[in-house]
Amino acid sequence: MSNGSPDQPRLDDMGACYDYCRSITLHHGPNFSVGFRLLPPSKQRAVYATYAFCRFADDIADEMHAGNPGRLLDDWESGLERCYRGDIDHPILVALADAISRFGIPKEPFLRLIEGCRMDLTIQRYPTFDDLLGYCDKVAGTISEMSLAIFGWKNQACHEYGRDLSTALQLTNIARDVSEDWGKGRVYLPQEDLDRFDCPESDLGQRVASPSFRRLMEFQVQRITEYFNAARPLADVVNPDARVAVVLMGGVYKRIADRIGQDVTAVLRERVGMTSLEKLQYALGIQLQYLMSRVNLAAPPTW
Repeated sequence: MSNGSPDQPRLDDMGACYDYCRSITLHHGPNFSVGFRLLPPSKQRAVYATYAFCRFADDIADEMHAGNPGRLLDDWESGLERCYRGDIDHPILVALADAISRFGIPKEPFLRLIEGCRMDLTIQRYPTFDDLLGYCDKVAGTISEMSLAIFGWKNQACHEYGRDLSTALQLTNIARDVSEDWGKGRVYLPQEDLDRFDCPESDLGQRVASPSFRRLMEFQVQRITEYFNAARPLADVVNPDARVAVVLMGGVYKRIADRIGQDVTAVLRERVGMTSLEKLQYALGIQLQYLMSRVNLAAPPTW
């Protein structure tokens, strides 16, 4: 795991294994996890275990310089297979196995996520947006499928809305990290978009934005906004006890995307985000709006 991960607990201490997953999630996913704390305890723990599994795989792919990441991903996939058979040898898998038993989380999305992490080992460019969507499906759409199994849902359409939201979140990450990724030798923005706006890759690493970079990023933010808008019905079709968590998760990222849109050059200079205080204020506002909507004093919250 990356720096900042807690010490591993004993495998026979279920509570400590869940706490281990929670620590990983809160440390590595401060935006993604804002709404998790408002889930019922059992769902909250299950989401932490799921995120920790995905984060571990992502860390392996990100740390390509360390050892043999391909083999490590193979080992992590083997651990998943053993987890579904009840043969567990890692604290994340201890917690995940318990979550799977409670919520019936399917195995296939985990396997596709690992495929997506393998793509990061060999693919540094995406020719078209359709190519990028295939990657997004593996590293983000899969997390939506896992999460919906935990949240519970009332309408099959939730899966389509979940894909739209997961795509919006991943595209927001890509836009936010465009300069950082370029420094690592990766360009996730589709090559066809760079060509369309006559933006050379070198512009992604400049401190001063070129006109073509501005146009490119304005287009990216417009596309992201369309995915957020398409995903809005999701909060209405998940189970009520997960509704606020879904709104907060989408809402925090939507605000980050909006901030990028207000100054697309900022991503060349800093990591665009929200402060802890801003997240707290936003979360309290969403909770209040949700409570008021229960007594018909306000519309249900959304992002």
